[in-house]
Amino acid sequence: MTSPQIIALLVLVAVVVALVRGKMRPDVVALAGAAVLLATRTIRPVEVQGAFASPAIITLASLFVIAYAMELNGLLGLLIRRTIDICARLGAVGLWIVIGLCGAASALLNNTPIVVLAAPVVKDAAASMGLSARRFLIPLSYVTILGGACTLIGTSTNLLVNDMARNAGQPVFGLFEITPVGLIIALVGGVYLYLMGGRLLGGETPETSEAVAPEATAAAAGDDPAVFPIDRPFKPLQAGLSLAVFAGVVIVAATGLAPIAAAAFSGAVLLVVTRVISAEQAYRGLRPEILLLIAGMFVVGLAIEVTGLASSATDALTGVVNAMGPLMALALIYGVTLFLTELLSNAAVAVLLTPIAVALAESLGVSPRPFLVAVMMAASAAFATPFGYQTNVLVYQLGRYRYMDFVRIGVPLNLLTWLVGVAVIPLFFPF
Repeated sequence: MTSPQIIALLVLVAVVVALVRGKMRPDVVALAGAAVLLATRTIRPVEVQGAFASPAIITLASLFVIAYAMELNGLLGLLIRRTIDICARLGAVGLWIVIGLCGAASALLNNTPIVVLAAPVVKDAAASMGLSARRFLIPLSYVTILGGACTLIGTSTNLLVNDMARNAGQPVFGLFEITPVGLIIALVGGVYLYLMGGRLLGGETPETSEAVAPEATAAAAGDDPAVFPIDRPFKPLQAGLSLAVFAGVVIVAATGLAPIAAAAFSGAVLLVVTRVISAEQAYRGLRPEILLLIAGMFVVGLAIEVTGLASSATDALTGVVNAMGPLMALALIYGVTLFLTELLSNAAVAVLLTPIAVALAESLGVSPRPFLVAVMMAASAAFATPFGYQTNVLVYQLGRYRYMDFVRIGVPLNLLTWLVGVAVIPLFFPF
């Protein structure tokens, strides 16, 4: 191994260990790793600069501002409350409808504010009907995770994989290109949760799952409660404008009139210029801890690629997977991603495995796109622990769950989505 490869590998191991231990903030860990790589000249300043100005970062920052505007003017809260009012008349089925609608919304909006807003309402609605909220809160988190994987902007993981694939010379994904795969996986996962949620999570009275305040829930997930307001007065004009801007961003990106980064950035600036959201509020909604985490991990992932570590790992795997064929290689990539995402952040897993997935596909002489989609789907599938995904932490506190509740319902869901994902990805993204 060369000196740059050794340094890149040591930094990667140190970052992974620090993230697993959880003693330091993930964004600080990622930035520290990037700083070491830059100081040792393992990676060039221009490459670090490119990471912080990548389309994924621009897109996410802009979408955070647009979503925050929709929260501040009370639009998101109003939609969830009205949906609850209508569906509560249907009993438990109504709550499942609400969960499904939250999952659908997560395909276009960040799922953390959706769960912050919806979880207390679902809990109260369940209690008012004499049902245990434990039956519904974990499924709420899981369904929004599944929904977020259905579009390119539904989760930062998809944007990051797309951005890294672009840097590796691969064509970018369209906004809804992965939707058929994500939707099938989400529907299968949703049916499993509907059929098994009551059996695996029920059995306790609503009183035993009495929760902490929604604000303390948000704090447990590492978010400032002000970033995700629980209840805001509805402002019709501002709400209409922010919704129109968001719809415009989606339409422009989906039709290919402009790149998603350009459309989202223009939309965010438009909301500030028209005073739907002030500049100060826009800065508060940026969520820099997520943006810096992604940028830092992007630098670490780039070092793996530019030093040749990715190709070396691929060479080691090639002899094994060549005998398997592309389908088994796809299952292997999906399974490794699925396992690592329970231990590391989604961003860390994405930057670690995206270059390996591309190199592995190229070594097999097949298209990298099914392998990239597998990384997208599996990197978001953190169901087996309460700490694998931010929304899991939210409902873990709110529902007073035990750790093993997530293991009991999440491990089968991981295996099910793995099986379905490997089966359907080649149908829409042939080798």
